[in-house]
Amino acid sequence: MPFFPQQKPLPPITMSSHTDGVKPAFPENATSKEYAASLDAADPLASFREKFIIPSKANIASKKLAKPNLSQEPCIYFCGNSLGIQPKATSKYLEAQLDTWSSIGVNGHFTDIEDSPLKQWQLLAEQAAGSMCKIVGAKPEEVTAMGTLTANLHLLLASFYKPTATKHKILLDWKAFPSDHYAIESHIAWHDLDPKKSMVLIGPDEGEYRISTEKILSYIDQHANEAALLLLPGIQYYTGQLFDIKTITEYARAKGFVVGWDLAHAYANVELNLHEWNVDFAAWCTYKYGNAGPGAMGGLFVHENHGIVDYSEGEDAPRFRHRLTGWYGGDRSVRFKMDNRFKPIPGAGGFQLSNPSAIDLACLCASLSVFDETSMAELRKKSVQLTAYLEHLLLGGTTDETRPFKIITPSSPEERGAQLSLLLNPGLLHKVAYRLQEAAIVCDKREPGVVRIAPTPLYNTYTEVWLFVEQFWAALKE
Repeated sequence: MPFFPQQKPLPPITMSSHTDGVKPAFPENATSKEYAASLDAADPLASFREKFIIPSKANIASKKLAKPNLSQEPCIYFCGNSLGIQPKATSKYLEAQLDTWSSIGVNGHFTDIEDSPLKQWQLLAEQAAGSMCKIVGAKPEEVTAMGTLTANLHLLLASFYKPTATKHKILLDWKAFPSDHYAIESHIAWHDLDPKKSMVLIGPDEGEYRISTEKILSYIDQHANEAALLLLPGIQYYTGQLFDIKTITEYARAKGFVVGWDLAHAYANVELNLHEWNVDFAAWCTYKYGNAGPGAMGGLFVHENHGIVDYSEGEDAPRFRHRLTGWYGGDRSVRFKMDNRFKPIPGAGGFQLSNPSAIDLACLCASLSVFDETSMAELRKKSVQLTAYLEHLLLGGTTDETRPFKIITPSSPEERGAQLSLLLNPGLLHKVAYRLQEAAIVCDKREPGVVRIAPTPLYNTYTEVWLFVEQFWAALKE
């Protein structure tokens, strides 16, 4: 194995439950390909790989439209943090939706078709919510499938950001995903406020990439008298840091903040418990670790405390949290009366706007059918082991001084998901990216020097981790 640094002996592997804070340890022979294969042979989730279509090495390099050939050698796909691969169930679910449309037309909205994996179109969003709620730790009525991530953030901010002359600030992270930054900036400006005064960016200490929970809490204290809302990513897209959602939410709410989370990189990646953590609202996309397809329909969470519909003043005078409304958020029992008297569905469903795309929902339900066969606890258990193995192979036998890269993702399993972000020394990024591409290893890069690697427990293997590290070190030594 010429490209692996010499490893130092370590204790036998310790298989932790999941995020118990104890990093798995590996034996001296962990750098061998045979050891990686032994981990794959013992993997209780190994069969899930067969539920996905992994692009072949031949197809991944092609610019021609091609059907998947499962007999060809697959590529190594470590890009689930940007776009998950296609479940085999997707074609079955799409075919069922298209057959329903072609055979009964508009009646598909109201007809349950025998032998179809999909409910009638009017209930598809609820079908998806019934599965998504288990992924995010919520009640079914607190979750709905709708829109896309940024659109949902806009809708939620319209409902939850209520600035006053004295409480108007929004706290966010210093390197928020651009779309989040733009959304927050635009809502502040919508209220005729100055983003320079109302946006508070929380960043790491000088020379660091990790933002400590203590620093976030200190910002909450510092701005409590002037802040209206806290909106952070569950996992920071660039560094891969997983924030302590429970602790931060509890502390901020006690200080009078409304608390929202962008779970784009946390959904289907780490265990979440949004209901018990008393998160006010959250939104996520489903095309990363969720594998629902490019630009797939997103999801949102609204805590049950904010989804109450009060009819104490009469059936014609419901009281509910203000939101931007649309007819599909109206209760189905009166939706088609067309009397223009809005009676919202209790819970997150009342935030829906328009008739959702049945095609998009079919893709989402297909991916969720895979998650229904396991649990986030089981996926997280493998993910912790898989990511720890990647880190072990990358770092073993090296020091900060001899290593031409730095892992800027926190080392603690409780502070990261599946992704490791590798910050390369200047001038290495494009050379390394090219070498990985030539080896049919799919990952992504972020300027000026970060390669993001995300081994996903549903379809990636320990052997693939081993092969990646071999190619990565080879590229560094060229």
